[in-house]
Amino acid sequence: MPVLKSVHLLFALLLLAGCATHRRPAPPPDWSGTNAVPIAPPPAPKEPPAPCILPPPATNRFTPVWIPLELWTRSNGLTAPVRISAGTQASYAITTPRGVLAIKTGSRNAHWDGMNLQLGYAPQETNGHLFVHALDARKNLQPLLAAAPLPSKNNRVIVIDPGHGGLNLGTKSVLGNHYEKEFTLDWAKRLAPLLATNGWTVLLTRTNDAEVSLSNRVAFAEAQRADLFLSLHFNSAAPNTEASGLETYCLTPTGLPSSLTRDFEDDLSLVFPNNSFDAQNLQYAARLHRALLAVNGNLDRSICHARFMGVLRGQKRPAVLLEGGYLSNPREARHIADPAFRQKLAKAVAGALQ
Repeated sequence: MPVLKSVHLLFALLLLAGCATHRRPAPPPDWSGTNAVPIAPPPAPKEPPAPCILPPPATNRFTPVWIPLELWTRSNGLTAPVRISAGTQASYAITTPRGVLAIKTGSRNAHWDGMNLQLGYAPQETNGHLFVHALDARKNLQPLLAAAPLPSKNNRVIVIDPGHGGLNLGTKSVLGNHYEKEFTLDWAKRLAPLLATNGWTVLLTRTNDAEVSLSNRVAFAEAQRADLFLSLHFNSAAPNTEASGLETYCLTPTGLPSSLTRDFEDDLSLVFPNNSFDAQNLQYAARLHRALLAVNGNLDRSICHARFMGVLRGQKRPAVLLEGGYLSNPREARHIADPAFRQKLAKAVAGALQ
């Protein structure tokens, strides 16, 4: 059938294209004179967005190319997706050697090995078959089939970035006159010796209450030739005191919409130096996110993507930003103010990078 041929042709082209993230994506192929046409599924059913989801931008320069989920699983030697729920938002599960992936029709929120993961585009169902966006398959699903390779060299270097500092206070705790900058620095100082015992050379972008620009934090990591950059933060939803949980951020891959924009123009065509590490970013994020969920009681606000975080964009190495909890939530603020809890956060991160 022409449609089936087009799907296989599209998937073959995607596999041949590789994962070169340092160039702008190629323009859509010229399908004139052939029977192949890109498959665009019907509009997704509407649903309330998850906490860190925003709808795709109205101006998308990329032609959506969709592939059947069963074709992706077969090409990776996996068993076919299993439909685990019916209805207008049917759910499918895929069993892999590294965990179970669950995807829901019309929802950008996927579940990977018990963790929430934000996709760029909501999967769609057509004629009983689930379709995923090709870039989601390559940038958000494929990397999860392999573990993040820790640097094997003896002198592996990690730069820990305690968020904020000096006049840049960060968010204020709802409990007392304390700010994010205090807690991120303490977290980093607790983490440094633990990582050092695991064979890392550890450097901090600041070791006291000093204000450091985002560009200088990036430049510091570059000067130290770091193998990994990790930025530590705590969150706020003030005046909302209900929001809670862990968010882990990577830079958004080129061609995909971000999970969060904060009024930053989310230009899908932008290519940043850190996009060369899209796969490793996600793999490290999954390692760290899973470890920290064991500390915070599995309060999971997802592994997300964003472009506005300048501390990530210019990195020429894998880079992850952690939001370790909400200082606007009284219960979480009490935990964050407790040195014993911050020590647990440090141990969890060190364990994930062991």
